[in-house]
Amino acid sequence: MSLFLIAFVMLVSCKDNTAQIEKENTTPENKYENQGKVVVLNKISFIDLVMDFEKNPNNWVFKGEKPCVVDFYADWCRPCKMVAPIMEELAKEYEGKINIYKVNVDNEKELAGLFNIQSIPAILFCPKEGNPLLQPGAMSKEQYKQIFDDMLLKKASDTTKSIN
Repeated sequence: MSLFLIAFVMLVSCKDNTAQIEKENTTPENKYENQGKVVVLNKISFIDLVMDFEKNPNNWVFKGEKPCVVDFYADWCRPCKMVAPIMEELAKEYEGKINIYKVNVDNEKELAGLFNIQSIPAILFCPKEGNPLLQPGAMSKEQYKQIFDDMLLKKASDTTKSIN
């Protein structure tokens, strides 16, 4: 009898835990919400959150509710590995203001081709209005912050500063 009770309790607790995990992973507000983290995108989520290039192949039509940054990277890329922790820090600092995403160019060749990614890392800065800016190569955290503030958040910029 006790063996049956233990098996029943384990079955019920596993089922409840699985249901909770499924709910957390599929709830729309949690599915792509940054919550201070960099979110990995695939083609479908890119179309949902950034730009539907299938419906608008010749025009940039930004779909996001907040400006965003897309880091095109590869797991084997050493400069990409240097940029990744910077983007994680910036995701925390700009939480609620800018969404930060990343796209693995090895897994998402169509997205890499869409933006003619020739070298990585390549960072796509997408303001709410206007055209995006694709910046190849790694930069410092301060340089990224300058672009975030000047281009994406439209804060008053100091014209003596340089992005490079």
